[in-house]
This record gives sequence, C-alpha cells and structure tokens, in this order.
Amino acid sequence: MSIPLREPFVIATGRMDATRSALVQVTLQDAGRLVTGLGEAAALPPVIREDQNDLVEAIQSSRMALLRETIDTREVAAVAARGVPGSRIARGGLEAAILDAVARLAGVPLHALLGGPGVKAMTELHTDITLSISDPERMAESARGYYRGGFSCFKVKVGRDWQADLASLRAVGAAVPDARFRLDANAGFGARDALALLDAALGDGLTIECFEQPCAAGDLDGMAEVTARAAVPVVADESFRGAEDLERIVDARAASAVNLKLGKLGGPLATLALARRARALGLRLMAGAMVETRIGLLAMAHVVAALGGVDWVDLDTAFLLAGDWFAGGWHVHGPLIRLTDEPGLGAGLAGGGMS
Repeated sequence: MSIPLREPFVIATGRMDATRSALVQVTLQDAGRLVTGLGEAAALPPVIREDQNDLVEAIQSSRMALLRETIDTREVAAVAARGVPGSRIARGGLEAAILDAVARLAGVPLHALLGGPGVKAMTELHTDITLSISDPERMAESARGYYRGGFSCFKVKVGRDWQADLASLRAVGAAVPDARFRLDANAGFGARDALALLDAALGDGLTIECFEQPCAAGDLDGMAEVTARAAVPVVADESFRGAEDLERIVDARAASAVNLKLGKLGGPLATLALARRARALGLRLMAGAMVETRIGLLAMAHVVAALGGVDWVDLDTAFLLAGDWFAGGWHVHGPLIRLTDEPGLGAGLAGGGMS
C-alpha cells in the first residue's frame, strides 16, 4: 500500500515520499456470517529495520498458517503471534485486522471491545499536524496553510542542526503567532544540542508542549539529562519498543512520557497493556503512528478512546497523503477527529463493499 505524500516527509534520519505499508484483510465466519476486518502494518525506514517488502512477505506467510483456523476471540494476540512470529510490526497489523473483524461480528466499535470497566471512552480527539524538516520559509508557508484549516498545534521535526531548527521554529512562530509546538528530534541530537534548542525556543517565548526523543535510542544518559533539565515533558519514542524498555526508561529517569505506536509495540492489545503500565508508573502518554493511512490511525484512535484519552494526540499522517483509499470510521474537522459508532473500525475500502 504505497500512497504518495503531498510533500516529502523528512525527519532527522531519513525521508519518505509515499507510505510503505502492507494492508491486511482478515475474514472471519461465525454461524454462517462473514465479516472482513482491516489492519495496516507500516514501515518507516530507518526508524525500523523492516521495510515494506518484509512486511508483505510476513503477512502473506501468515495466510497459510491461519487459513481456516478456528479461533477463540479472547486469544487474538496469540493467534496473531502464531501467524507472524518474527515481525512485531506485521503482527500488529494482523492483530488489528482480526480485532476489527471480531468487533464487527460483535456489532460494537473497536474501543468498546478494548475498553476496561469504568473507563469513559474518549471518541473526540484533537491532533497536531506535522511539519517536516525543510527551509524556514517553506515550513512557515505550510504552517499558514494548516492554520487556515484550523490547526494551531504543530509537531515540528528537528534534529539535524539545532540552529537551523531554531530558525524554522521562529519562522513558524512569526507566521502563526498563537502556535503551539511539539518538538521531535527522532533521536538526532546529543543532550547539549537538544537543550540549546529548547532553551533558545523557550527564551523566544515560543510555546513548547513537549520534546520527543531528543537523543539516540540507546542514549538513556542523554535522555535523562534532558529530562532533568528541560522545562517541558520529554517523550520517549525510539527508546520505547516494549515492556523491558519501559522499565529501563523509568529506572534511568530518561523520560516523563512515552509515545504509543501500534507497529513498534506489536498491536492494539500490547499497546493498551503498555499504556496502562506506563500510567501506573507515573508516565504521560502520546499517541502516534508511523506514516500511516486512515486504517492505521483509526486503530490507534480506538486504543486512545479505550484508554479514556491521552495527553497528546499525533494522528495526522493520513492528512499528509495525496489520496485516500478508504471511507468511514471518522468525521474530521481540521484537527478534530470524531470516531463513528459503527462496528469495528467503521471503515472500508472506498467503494469496496466491506461487511
């Protein structure tokens, strides 16, 4: 599933010009009724090692492993793990598709299937919009356009040169005076440069909500230094890929929040469990994605709804694409995403007759 981006998606460690996803379709039959669920497994080189071809191959292999298998819907994670034992990202897409189909069979939105007792589902989410690394004039122009569409919170990619990044932040701040910023270095800085950028931006009076992954994934000392000295929350993304990482981050005091992504964490069920554990450990939550379509973002949005909301929502990449293969599942008004109450994800291939 390769859908072109309207503009290149440029981060500190790479560039993408189109989505690099695998679309997963799972059909379940129950008492003679057939339903099909959708999931998305998305690659984001070089943040992850696997690329699109690897994901497609893994998911195609799962077909023979799971074809005509009888499943207990309480064991979806185990079924997905049997189908794709070697790829967490492919497994996450498969698990999302199975859960979509299970929720459709049950006649409930996916978040109702995932939510725990006493949690009020948060079905209205406000997302930021991403500004990729570019020259200051181009980033300011993009920000003005998004602002006209209702966006005032910008996730700004930084991490190559802190002084150039500062110039871009100043340009965006001048173009949109009430802008709020979420910085994302994608592991591009050392602690010194990360703090230099943050201090200068705050000194200019810019509103910085959080600073995501300022240092390399394995540089927990650097992350801890930024966390200790920063005046804003520090969010671990590349440093956080599972339960062991979560414990290491807490032990090292290397972040005050973590970024939840279905692909890197292995699917909706693992993400939900890790989110609850992170909250119990006192961490705040961001909901993010790879460069994904409506399908991947909807799956993550239903996890957010099942959690009763998170601190920061970064579910915008479908809005950066030149086309949309899908229909349904949400109503979007600028940064506002309102989930529908249709069963499962509530979405299907545009004109495609999903049941």
